[in-house]
Amino acid sequence: MRLKKKSRLILAMDLEDEKKSLEVCNNVKDYIDAIKVGYPLILSNGLGILTKIKKFGKPIIADFKVADIPWTSEKICKLATTNGADYVIIQGFLGEDVIKTCSKVAKIFVVAEMTHPGAKDFMERNSVGISAIAKKYAYGVVAPATRPESIKKIRKIVGDMIIISPGIKVQGGKVGSALNVGADFEIIGRGIYDDKNPQSAAKIFYNEIKENFKR
Repeated sequence: MRLKKKSRLILAMDLEDEKKSLEVCNNVKDYIDAIKVGYPLILSNGLGILTKIKKFGKPIIADFKVADIPWTSEKICKLATTNGADYVIIQGFLGEDVIKTCSKVAKIFVVAEMTHPGAKDFMERNSVGISAIAKKYAYGVVAPATRPESIKKIRKIVGDMIIISPGIKVQGGKVGSALNVGADFEIIGRGIYDDKNPQSAAKIFYNEIKENFKR
């Protein structure tokens, strides 16, 4: 299923409870373009949860942040796509051989830089090199909404490739801020699924993006 730019909002689903996760996905599906499924939900419920989420009609991004040797990384990507994922996120610091191998079996997003403060220790200084490799093989890259300057830098490297940006709301990124410096989609998780009314929260973010997105 192809990722299309409509709301520009991606739901990050990192809950562990299957029932609540499916309820949230169903309630917010009209305000999102894709669902990024993380390890907490997968490890708690198995890969079969991807098939259940698929019924909501949104592209699924398996956020596995694959980080292993080429042979193992390829196996992980195959398992994700076989079970319903449309895209798989892999770590870029593994190098070109892993990125190239994964790209042969899945549409991949490569993590160029992460959102947490510790990413400044190593990833930030290598994000340009990672992005250059990703441009050769990936569908898109992951860049942090918490550091708009990094998105600008990465955009210059990857050209018109898709950039998805996590770190909105709970981690400090402002709604619309990543889009306005070059990202294509913003990712929100806890700001939606931890809200008392996830549907209302998603609708608010949806409208904020429409109001704040300048491009």
